[in-house]
Amino acid sequence: MAVDTRFYELLGPLSADDIASLAGGELVGEGGREVHQIAAPAKAGRGDLFFLTDPKAADAVQASDAVILVSDPLVAERLASAGNSAVVTSSPRAALARATRHLIRPREHLGESLISADAEIDGSARLSPGCIIGPGARIGADARIGAGAVIGPGVEIGASTRIGARAAIGFSLIGERCDISAGAILGETGFGLAYENGEMLTLPHVGRVILDDEITLGANVTIDRGMFDDTHLKKGVRVDNLSHIAHNVVVGEYSVMAAFAGVSGSVRIGRGVQFGGRVGVADHLEVGDQARLAADCAIMRDVPAGETWAGSPAQPIRNFMRETAWIRRESERARKRRSKTS
Repeated sequence: MAVDTRFYELLGPLSADDIASLAGGELVGEGGREVHQIAAPAKAGRGDLFFLTDPKAADAVQASDAVILVSDPLVAERLASAGNSAVVTSSPRAALARATRHLIRPREHLGESLISADAEIDGSARLSPGCIIGPGARIGADARIGAGAVIGPGVEIGASTRIGARAAIGFSLIGERCDISAGAILGETGFGLAYENGEMLTLPHVGRVILDDEITLGANVTIDRGMFDDTHLKKGVRVDNLSHIAHNVVVGEYSVMAAFAGVSGSVRIGRGVQFGGRVGVADHLEVGDQARLAADCAIMRDVPAGETWAGSPAQPIRNFMRETAWIRRESERARKRRSKTS
């Protein structure tokens, strides 16, 4: 996915030699090859920079014609022989973070005006006192922007959508007839980290938040923008107060999350999934269509479509109830044995 220039400014290019210098690494291949932006390995092509941490993935990207950050010199040689440029560095993820600072910069709303002259605001939209609307933002017909809300550069708010007081919306495309409550935060950087020589760096996030039509977000919901791809909530999703959805998550149509839900990065949630309160989902998992997750459960593996899971770690609810009943019986037996010997 190409970087959306409504939200990001492209600063490059950088050459492969430049990237090797920034990474403190060794270049294998053509040093003059230029990079303009970063990408996920599966979608990278000419002019892109990305990292590989799994040597087995090298075969799938050998023809990408990009600049690739790797830690294994043998993998670098293979990639270079296929026409790429590779930079060998001890921490490819950290090297990507350093290079991205010179390639991509998020757009900002600068100056003294609360409402940018470059914003497109429909005449029927209603703006409450103190709201801030950045350059290039678009506010649709009959939309309502609450007091103190911040609409960042390039953000689109669809027709008849309500943004609550003090909400902050950045790097986002919001559909029609959505209801986003007070204090919601959309589009901040996700929790992607890289370690190098004892230093911790935040990985770049150059994706977006996409909300389809008729979505409701409760107070203080937080949704992180994608790292390379988008975080995407599909039509009719309902998210209760104080929930968090991490970067690159996709939530299917008409799924429902009760309060305090926590969804880790790159999770795929199907259509019509129901979350009880305080459900947590580990990263890179899939939750199938119409699945039901009981309150307080911790999802540590994929959940098949249509199943109900409970517990921590979560499991099919029949297994959970069977184990709970066994523990109760054994506890009662132990209590009786103690009473007989006392």
